[in-house]
Amino acid sequence: MDNLNIDGGFPLLSFLIFLPLAGAMVLLLYRKETFARFWTLFITSVTALCSLRILSRFNTGSSEYQLMEQHAWIPSLKIQYVIGIDGISVLLVMLTTIIMPLCVLASWRYIKTRITAFMVCLLVMETSMLGVFMALDFVLFYVLWEFMLIPMYMLIAIWGGPRKVYASIKFFLYTLAGSVLLLVAIIALSLKNNGSFYIPDMMWNASYGDTFQILVFLAFALAFAIKVPMFPFHTWLPAAHVEAPTAGSVILASVLLKMGTYGFLRFCLPITPYAASFLAPYLLWLSIAGIIYGGFTALAQHDMKKLIAYSSVGHMGFVTLGIFVFNVHGVEGAILQMINHGVTTGALFLCVGMIYERTHSRELRSATGLGKYMPWYATFLTFFALSSFGFPGTNSFIGEFLIIAGAFDHSIALALACIPGAVLAAAYMLRMLQKIVWGGTDNPDQSHLNDLGLREIVTLTPFLIFVFWIGLGPQPFLDLIHTSVGDLLTQFNSWEQQQHVAQLLLR
Repeated sequence: MDNLNIDGGFPLLSFLIFLPLAGAMVLLLYRKETFARFWTLFITSVTALCSLRILSRFNTGSSEYQLMEQHAWIPSLKIQYVIGIDGISVLLVMLTTIIMPLCVLASWRYIKTRITAFMVCLLVMETSMLGVFMALDFVLFYVLWEFMLIPMYMLIAIWGGPRKVYASIKFFLYTLAGSVLLLVAIIALSLKNNGSFYIPDMMWNASYGDTFQILVFLAFALAFAIKVPMFPFHTWLPAAHVEAPTAGSVILASVLLKMGTYGFLRFCLPITPYAASFLAPYLLWLSIAGIIYGGFTALAQHDMKKLIAYSSVGHMGFVTLGIFVFNVHGVEGAILQMINHGVTTGALFLCVGMIYERTHSRELRSATGLGKYMPWYATFLTFFALSSFGFPGTNSFIGEFLIIAGAFDHSIALALACIPGAVLAAAYMLRMLQKIVWGGTDNPDQSHLNDLGLREIVTLTPFLIFVFWIGLGPQPFLDLIHTSVGDLLTQFNSWEQQQHVAQLLLR
């Protein structure tokens, strides 16, 4: 670890990780429901505000891990508590902390039973999610990766819809199956690194043979592909989204899905570069399949949550496409699109939840013609729908533009193949928007529905701010990730050139 600086100041990252967990412990001791709501909002808000300190201390000109903390955990097994952030993880940490207080606000009236337990699950989820994005020891990463399954399982199984048991078990089993292979890969890498689980030591290790890299990559890829989820490992996602409470759907879409793509970037490229290069064509065309499949399937949906869930398959297909074209435009676009998807899709799930609270239905036919009676709602929904299909001036346009530009640099055929996905996104979003805002000549009577209240407007406004901030001024966000992405790709391309030279010498 001598090549990396351990931050000697206030342990900001540990504070962010453990503050929500400490808040959850308080709720276990004091279970009053009104207190639980306000306390959870307070803790998540403080966490979000403290996370802004990261930006003031983050050096955009460095690709090294920053704000690092190291403590002995299980010395006999060479397991350390080591955390840090770089340009690949910093925006994901910020997204997580900002999303959580908004999830609390969205659940203020939606959750009416076992409120304290629900808030405990949210706080525990935040601790595990932040830890995953900061962990630099593989055992620590794996413990937190697995730990978040429990509160998410409970969110779906206890506060979910009519098929909540089926959806929660399917989510748990799918993710657990991938996690078993992930654990096998971690152990294999540790044995190759003298028992160490320190992630930076495992990167760009020339001692890994080609076969070893391919086997480790396949284990990684399956675990991360399930989490994304990539086609054809996506079948758990619609069920989980449809049955989850609104906050659960927002956390799934905004944060949990990003852990898969984060894993591809953080582990697959620097630890198994040969396998990533060798197997990239298969993953690229699986990404294209996911983009097209997600678009067509979303277009056929009448349940709003299913529509948005299947749209996520398509949108995340763009993210994996950007990662595996191995150029700056593609990878920067992929990271930015992770954030964009978290903002836009999270907001759309909140919009669906607000309609469900009023009509007790997620069917499009129950929400037709709302624009006349809910103009504030229609305004927010319109901007989020435009963002979802990448309308110029919104955040998703910047991300998709960079990814498609990177795809053109890699392969014109690949870039042309993803274009129908963008067209399909416009088709299903405009279809949903037309039905909800205007409807037809036989709209149901919606005059009894109230427009958005102050709490709901406050919940949606931060999402709208980021839609236009990233869409009209993305440079500050690109500055945060540019150096780390450039260093990652420089080392990846340098490794490929060295392998090419070695093969020529062998001949």
